[in-house]
Amino acid sequence: MSEPRQLHLGAFMRPISIHTAAWRYPGGTPDGNFNWPLIKRLTQKLEHGKFDAFFMADHLAVPNMPMEALKRSATVTSFAPMTLLPALAAVTERIGLIATMSTTYNAPYHVARLFASLDHLSGGRAAWNIVTSTNPNEAANFGVPELEHDLRYRRAREFYEVVTGLWDSWADDAFIRDVDSGIYFDPEKMHVLDFHGEFFDCRGPLNVARPVQGWPVIVQAGQSEAGRQLAAETAEMVFSGVSELPQAQRVYADIKGRAKAAGRNPEHLVIMPGAFVVVGDSAAEARAKKAKLDSLVHPASGIGTLSVQLGFDVSKLDLDGPLPDELPPSNASHTSRQKLIDMARRDKLTVRQLAQYVGGAFGTLEMIGTPAMIADQMQEWLEARACDGFNVMFPYVPGGLDEFVDQVVPELQRRGLFRRDYEGTTLREHMGLPRPKNRFF
Repeated sequence: MSEPRQLHLGAFMRPISIHTAAWRYPGGTPDGNFNWPLIKRLTQKLEHGKFDAFFMADHLAVPNMPMEALKRSATVTSFAPMTLLPALAAVTERIGLIATMSTTYNAPYHVARLFASLDHLSGGRAAWNIVTSTNPNEAANFGVPELEHDLRYRRAREFYEVVTGLWDSWADDAFIRDVDSGIYFDPEKMHVLDFHGEFFDCRGPLNVARPVQGWPVIVQAGQSEAGRQLAAETAEMVFSGVSELPQAQRVYADIKGRAKAAGRNPEHLVIMPGAFVVVGDSAAEARAKKAKLDSLVHPASGIGTLSVQLGFDVSKLDLDGPLPDELPPSNASHTSRQKLIDMARRDKLTVRQLAQYVGGAFGTLEMIGTPAMIADQMQEWLEARACDGFNVMFPYVPGGLDEFVDQVVPELQRRGLFRRDYEGTTLREHMGLPRPKNRFF
């Protein structure tokens, strides 16, 4: 009898919770985004629970929402990921460290250098979440025009080529450091990239040695046609935004199929939907916790969140009427936008009802129940080939995170679905991913 498939678990943090009202929950932490002792403690707790990685979301502007909602948003500010994660690397030993960094408002050389440095500092635990950015305020912050959706993804594809090429600037054994001869590195083992493309020109080489993992792990979350293709060609972890099992199975098969068509081994691409998890001693207690959390979401916050996801200010619509047939064009995530439009049409929701739906956990997959119920759902998705694991989102901290680590993780371990200890030291080893071969040596 074959061994059961093993789940991968990431902790998706912003940098603590995705729920709009998490900062208001009794026993929660209103100052969590800038509370270094708390974030350190949470990450160490996740490492105690043998999580694959701490995954920090990021944005380069305040959220693009009406002020009435914006003033209630706890994610209006947070640490810069590439400042926070090196600090976390110093106080942890095994857990992976995933940082979001945009391909639209950065230079490839800068990104390559930062992530190579983080990989060395952490002993091989870094990962780069490739995003193309959808908030028009970000373009305004950098003084550049906002790019159209498919153009952003074309630029991202080339950006990836430059960054990974820079990571391969040096052979693994390039630095001989021969004290007697005075030779520090072998010139034959240094590659000058000399890249010239549609968007970028980059000479190289990178002035950081090849990362411990060869390349930091590549993470991607796009669900549109362009996003799925980018993921299939480049990603090693895919953060999917599905909420229904049949849809998840279709997305899983589609991205794995695209990866195979691109000449990749589909097993080297780990698909991990986001899962908002609320744990209780009973199903009723878990539902009561979620209801309490949702009750703390101000109506304006739901309107603000919906505005972000649809890409325009919905507060100007008739809130008690349906979504208009004709909506303004938008550069927002195509998949998330269409999902909400389809839901509103199918369920005959008013704008206000749709805003209430997304106002808490953004309409993502929810797992609400006892540890056994949550483990059942995770096992079902894993065995149905709907995922390879989950990026877990906690309803509030520290309580919601502690409950998952202390109660759900042991249940998954008891079923043989999750590791009892790390078997390696790098994120690639945690995720069963090969170390990339240097393309130049």
